[in-house]
Amino acid sequence: MKLFRFAASVGLLLAILPAQQPAPRPRLQATLDVSAPGRPFPHFWEQMFGSGRAILSLRDDYRRDLRSVHDITGFSYVRFHAIFGDETGFYSEAEGRPVYNFSYIDQIYDGLLENGVRPFVEMSFMPRALSATDHLHAFWYKPLPNPPKSYDAWGEMVYAFARHLVERYGADEVVKWYFEVWNEPNIDFWTGEPKQSTYFQLYDAAARAVKRASPRLRVGGPATAQAAWVSAMIAHAASANVPLDFVSTHVYANDSAEDVFGTHEKIPRRDMVARSVRKVYDEVHHSARPDLPVIWSEYNASYMNEVNVTDAPFMGPWLANTIRQCDGLQTMMSYWTFSDVFEEQGVVKTPFYGGFGLVAAGGIPKAAYNVFALLHKLGDERLPLDAPWALATRRADGSLAIAIWNYAEPQEAGEPADFHLVVNHGTSLARAHITVIDRRHGSSLTAWESMNRPAFPSRQQQTALREAGRLPAADVRPFDGHAIDLHLEPHALALVELTR
Repeated sequence: MKLFRFAASVGLLLAILPAQQPAPRPRLQATLDVSAPGRPFPHFWEQMFGSGRAILSLRDDYRRDLRSVHDITGFSYVRFHAIFGDETGFYSEAEGRPVYNFSYIDQIYDGLLENGVRPFVEMSFMPRALSATDHLHAFWYKPLPNPPKSYDAWGEMVYAFARHLVERYGADEVVKWYFEVWNEPNIDFWTGEPKQSTYFQLYDAAARAVKRASPRLRVGGPATAQAAWVSAMIAHAASANVPLDFVSTHVYANDSAEDVFGTHEKIPRRDMVARSVRKVYDEVHHSARPDLPVIWSEYNASYMNEVNVTDAPFMGPWLANTIRQCDGLQTMMSYWTFSDVFEEQGVVKTPFYGGFGLVAAGGIPKAAYNVFALLHKLGDERLPLDAPWALATRRADGSLAIAIWNYAEPQEAGEPADFHLVVNHGTSLARAHITVIDRRHGSSLTAWESMNRPAFPSRQQQTALREAGRLPAADVRPFDGHAIDLHLEPHALALVELTR
């Protein structure tokens, strides 16, 4: 009886109390003044891409993916490792004398040019016949990250290489290329000791050899990991009177603050690339060469294989936010990579494994592919907008292209959010085209997961995955000339195009 009376009392109390309401969704607001003066907004994030090593560029699927990404971005340069690797057959010796074979070199560069892009020439790694030691790097294809047995012979090899390119393609073409000395000599891609001074010796011989082939060619470095050595590179070039036409370096969003900044702070993935870009910008700006071009010849949201990062819609908010923060602080940034035709960890075993590329094995576009396609539609003039979740641009025809995103860290579920963007002086614009990329729109990863993650999709499954990876159609609606309201799921990116 007491139990009955207690249960009844609880029931009466619950009936009297008001029902608990769910917490309101975040509502983010900002104002865009269309009449405010803008500033130039070059598309620095889509001018160059990295790729798998040089020899892979001879494959049909590599060239197919290159054409596909070129179609959506119009990118100008591609960078890869190991043009001097033994796979290309470029360098050997006979009776102690160098023998140069340009057969594959020519096919590699012909293929790029025929598909509308130019080389950003990373001069690496050491041919076995020229290597001071037999030490192999851990990559599956085992490049040699070693100093040469003779720096003079290294310089002569680089000269023969650059001279051949000038003779084959003409100086007026090759001056549009870039020549970068080595890759990430501050970590395990260089075994010289001490690392920095021996790299500078390597650089000096190569840079002078390139200029000997033609003083018009562009050469630079140090191509370091973790935004390192830029100040030292400039100081060395000045003191040694060695050519330096640009500086290059790399950073990834999951690099540590200790490695990049020498601090013990926790820098979130959303900010690491931008903070590193600012660091290097400041170093160059305060150097003896303040106008030196800064090229980030590798960057991405992760240097690891993380499915929920590079394969996922997360890349939309991350990339848009990175572009927002890096604008104006560099010359060009090269996303690593355009395709998962890539074998640093071995032959690809499944289409979605956290590969760096925009296109998964089998020609399957990832969400990141659609992100680049969408952001390509941004205008060439940036408008002031005080919102960490949006980027506003104007195009030559007067229409507006505005990226809006709902960022959450990849390991977080995040919360849906509502966005309210007031558009002052927008009454001449009458129509809104809204395209969204999220888990349900433009993500082949979601479709693959629904198939129970087949390691080797059938041809029919590949066709379905390619279809799921298509850029979604825009939702076209009237624009009232005053405000845009959007609801976005976590990890979602929207492009709003306001037209006349």
